[in-house]
Amino acid sequence: MTKTVRVRFAPSPTGPLHIGGVRTALFNYLFAKKHGGTFVLRIEDTDQNRFVKGAENYIIESLNWCHIPFDEGPGKNERFGPYRQSERKALYKQYADVLIASGHAYYAFDTAEILDFHRKDHEAKGKTFVYNWHNRLKLTNSLSLSAKETQAKIHAGEPYVIRFKSPQGQTLHLKDLIRGDIKVDSNTLDDKILFKSDGMPTYHLANIIDDHLMQISHVIRGEEWLPSLALHYLLYKAFGWDIPQFAHLPLILKPTGKGKLSKRDGDKLGFPVFPLEWEDPKTHEISRGYKEEGYFPQAVVNFLAFLGWNPGTEQELFSLEALITNFDIARVHKGGARFDADKIKWFNHQYMQLQDNVSLAEAFKSEHNALEDIDVNYIALVIGLIKERATFISDFWDLSFYFFKAPKQYDNKDLNKAIKEDTPELMAELATLVSTMDAFSSKNLQITIKSWIASKNVGFGKVMMPLRLALVGALQGPDVFDIMYMIGKTETVSRIKTLMRHLP
Repeated sequence: MTKTVRVRFAPSPTGPLHIGGVRTALFNYLFAKKHGGTFVLRIEDTDQNRFVKGAENYIIESLNWCHIPFDEGPGKNERFGPYRQSERKALYKQYADVLIASGHAYYAFDTAEILDFHRKDHEAKGKTFVYNWHNRLKLTNSLSLSAKETQAKIHAGEPYVIRFKSPQGQTLHLKDLIRGDIKVDSNTLDDKILFKSDGMPTYHLANIIDDHLMQISHVIRGEEWLPSLALHYLLYKAFGWDIPQFAHLPLILKPTGKGKLSKRDGDKLGFPVFPLEWEDPKTHEISRGYKEEGYFPQAVVNFLAFLGWNPGTEQELFSLEALITNFDIARVHKGGARFDADKIKWFNHQYMQLQDNVSLAEAFKSEHNALEDIDVNYIALVIGLIKERATFISDFWDLSFYFFKAPKQYDNKDLNKAIKEDTPELMAELATLVSTMDAFSSKNLQITIKSWIASKNVGFGKVMMPLRLALVGALQGPDVFDIMYMIGKTETVSRIKTLMRHLP
């Protein structure tokens, strides 16, 4: 790839960044880094009516949390700035005028009422109204009016839009890095609005101009923009500019595999669809985020990478660096990728096992007042024993509370299973045995207690089940001898004796 790679992620600040948007940003980032290129963030805020305060900061914070920060963008390396389209407003009109002058665009004065009339009239006849070559000369625009009439309307301040003049009778041959060759009949295209009556460009015009001026080499975006590819191709041709390579990513589908994943799907099925928590500035409704739900950013990124791409091997766990090395746009699928809420939990569980225990301990300690006075290194040792059963840091307390305080009650079902007629006698002897031990280590406890059980000629479970119940309060948890060693001799004996007092 000889051309310098420059890609862009161009979200609109109309609300929180959807997980599908994060996936688009990630694939752009991976492609850029794979080819030694630049990842650009551009804020496409031409639709001022849908602008939401705080959305831009949310987008930037989300990218940073995912460890996929932009190289150029608002406030950062502004080589081709500004990077907010609202601040580039003066640029777009002059380029729209270029298209007017070259005959590739025209002024249209049709009112909303007239266009609505035509739509309803077509619907009544079982047709669809399309503003293009077959009717534009019958409508009110600079193609059907004389130059004098057109100028008179403009000078009179009549509202107008600028439309692209789509060609007639052509077969367009388009290329997509994911979908291959695409043919489009130009007769099916409508004359899209490029410049609105409010003085702002539409997405179609602004993104083409910005991509050209920012020297974007590859446009990697969602499948929903595939129907616009023909128009964007024609705009590049109309300006006489080099056309970037396009790649349209597959949709992220609902867990059922039917339809595009939406916020409502997450609300209904109980999983986040946003990277960070979001509070709607108008309704104050709070949407859950992966960060606040306890997911590791590495797990979220690894999961998203596999939504529509695979490395061609059985390997599933990839660091960000490994994703960059292995990413190949040719291995991105055409078909939609089903969102699997259980799979992202699996990824989080896997990354939990890779985390440093001290870091996990610090996070765990910060969430529980009961751990305030406990040495973080002790907590880290506990986490090392129980984290294989955990998916989130929030799971730690239920899995490990007995390392920090004695159980106050016992699971009734486990009591019935563990307690036999000779249990009080066996536990009394065990308490005495443990209290007399000098070398109190997991290994020595195991050797001594197993040897004692063998000498008693009783089943292993007859001792180990009530012992575990005494220590934990239930028949669960890591190795019993590790628990005994961690809580110490005095606490171990105390818990055995407390269970004995509980028995009838």
